[in-house]
Amino acid sequence: MALGEVEKLEIHVYTSADYSEDSLVKSIKAMLNPETYTLDYKVEFQDGQGQGTSGSQQKFTVTNPEQFDFELLMDSTGIIDGNPRDSVEEEVNELRDLLIKYEGEIHEPRHFIIVWGGHLFKGRCTGLNINYKLFNPDGTPIRAICKASFKGSIEDRERVAKERRSSPDLTHFRLIKSGDTLPLLCYKIYGSSAYYVQVALANKLSTFRNLEPGTEIFFPPIEKNTPVA
Repeated sequence: MALGEVEKLEIHVYTSADYSEDSLVKSIKAMLNPETYTLDYKVEFQDGQGQGTSGSQQKFTVTNPEQFDFELLMDSTGIIDGNPRDSVEEEVNELRDLLIKYEGEIHEPRHFIIVWGGHLFKGRCTGLNINYKLFNPDGTPIRAICKASFKGSIEDRERVAKERRSSPDLTHFRLIKSGDTLPLLCYKIYGSSAYYVQVALANKLSTFRNLEPGTEIFFPPIEKNTPVA
C-alpha cells in the first residue's frame, strides 16, 4: 500500500464457524470507510437481594458477546469510484444476501470477519437497515446508507481455550496470498489480531499494510500475556 493510501474496511464471508480458508466465500471492501462505528459491551449480574434487606452483592452471570455497528455508503453515481451505474439496488441486494440470507448448505446465515487497520471483529450479522438517499428521475435509487449490526461469535473449542486462559506455544510459517493482511493472519494463528506489530518486527517488515504475495512470513511463539506494542 502506498504511503498515505486509505485502508478500506474489509468484510470476509465464511460458511464455517472455524473460519477455515476453504470456507471463505467472498471478501468485499467498503466503497468508503464508515465515519464512525460503535462497539457495545455488556456484563449481566444477578441481584440476589433478600426480602427485608438493604442491599446485596451483584453476582456475575454472563458476559454478553460484543456488539459492532457501522454504516456503509453505497453509491452508483460514479462520483466516488468513477464508474456510474444505472442503479445501486444490485449492489445493495448482493450485500444484503451476503450478510443475512439463509444459506441452504449450512442451514443458517454465514459467519464474518471484519478487518479495518489493526482492528478485527469476528461474528454474525444480526441486522441490516437500508436507507435509500438519492434517486434518478424515474425513482431508481442511486445511493444508499446500509447500517449493519454484528454480534461477536466464537467457536466452542476456541471459547473453552480462552476461558481456561491457556494457549499452545505456536510457531508457524505462512506463504502470503493475495488479500492476506497481517492482523487477519495473526487472528487465525494466535486467536488475536493484536500481535501484528510483534510479527512485523520479527520479520523486519517496514510496513504491515502491503504484504507481497509469495512472501514467507514467520509467526514466532508469543505468550498471550505479552504486552502488545
